[in-house]
Amino acid sequence: MSDTIYDLFVIGAGSGGVRAARMSAGFGAKVAIAESRYLGGTCVNVGCVPKKLFSYAAHYGEDFADARGFGWDSVVSDLDWPRLRDNKTKEIERLNGIYGNLLRNAGVELINGHARFVDANTIEVDGVRYTAKNILIAVGGWPFIPNIPGREFAISSNELFYLDKLPKHAVIVGGGYIATEFAGILHGLGVEVEQIYRRDLFLRGFDTEIREQLAMEMKQKGIALRFNDNVTAISEQGGQYLLSLESGATLLTDQVLYATGRKPLLEGLGLENTKVSLNEQGYIDVDTGFQTAEPSIYAVGDVTGGMELTPVALAEGMNLAKRLFKGDNTVLDYRFIPTAIFSQPNLATVGFSEEEARERYSEIAVFTSRFTHLKHTLSGNSSKTFLKLIVDKVSDKVVGAHMMGDDAGEIIQGLAVAIKAGATKADFDSTIGIHPTVAEEFVTMREATR
Repeated sequence: MSDTIYDLFVIGAGSGGVRAARMSAGFGAKVAIAESRYLGGTCVNVGCVPKKLFSYAAHYGEDFADARGFGWDSVVSDLDWPRLRDNKTKEIERLNGIYGNLLRNAGVELINGHARFVDANTIEVDGVRYTAKNILIAVGGWPFIPNIPGREFAISSNELFYLDKLPKHAVIVGGGYIATEFAGILHGLGVEVEQIYRRDLFLRGFDTEIREQLAMEMKQKGIALRFNDNVTAISEQGGQYLLSLESGATLLTDQVLYATGRKPLLEGLGLENTKVSLNEQGYIDVDTGFQTAEPSIYAVGDVTGGMELTPVALAEGMNLAKRLFKGDNTVLDYRFIPTAIFSQPNLATVGFSEEEARERYSEIAVFTSRFTHLKHTLSGNSSKTFLKLIVDKVSDKVVGAHMMGDDAGEIIQGLAVAIKAGATKADFDSTIGIHPTVAEEFVTMREATR
């Protein structure tokens, strides 16, 4: 039994947990954090960071082809997958070390091992018990693969980052961020890709028009999209995998990647020893201050079933630290949170989709622009860029911005500041653009499409 009584004990050293621990320690709290796997959580190790590195890699093949229109001839060899994979792993290991240093330098005690609840104020890690006034659950989620025959032959995105070799052909099952991003990444790395999704169009919840634009572009690049179908069974066949589909069709492939969502990582946590409750979807129930049904226990990040985005977990961790140790009870504002999908091409959005805006406002104006990027007038690349603004006509405020194209995330991040601050369409129209750029189109769209 540890003699130390902590002000805060954090379970899980991912984005939200590390931020809460560091900030709390900075406010003078006695803090410990337990982690059984890797520092930095999903984002650093098997999520945002390695995925974006692979996304960069996937663009090079197209960039090499585009360069010929600008007078550059080069001989491009095949991708050296082991070199890319191992360079990525070295960078992740470097980041793991940085996270450890950040915690130690902040005065947080780092405990390696699996933590479980003994009671509302006691945690056990590898046989040692720790007492804390407040405990934070920040364990995140884990990839979910449905229980179909042959599920053992499928991999999740976790394993894809460490493949021994790239397959010649891959089937990706799912229609969310991860599935759509990896369809583009693998295709860009030279893999023949087919994406299967059980509904009629991927990226449910995003603006329908921009989803349709992305589907067109992906098909044009050579990615096979099979909607309104699903895998019912997987079997091994001559070193490959045979997929049986609901439609009655079959597919033979070298690799099956399931990206069908994530579940909160609660197994073995000992929640039955507390009053913490779960909602119908299996996520931890919390109030606006991240407090569970057990007053001494809090939860932030993916484990609560909110917006599963790293910056959201960071904001929640910071908000909780201020709440517990600075007396700041400000409720976190989840309005107008921007997000990007690093598909090929990129997609980014902030605010309401057209469908959401029509339900929320009495009258809206929609502005769209679809055009060829200046770069591609010489490259010969047939890709299109698509921009969309949604305006509440009563207040003239811009309530949604959507983009598909190069650097979409970088551009929408800037617009997110303006939209969250309440910028009107008149503000956009009176802003002088930077020429020639794609971003200037957002301040030069004058005629509403509808």
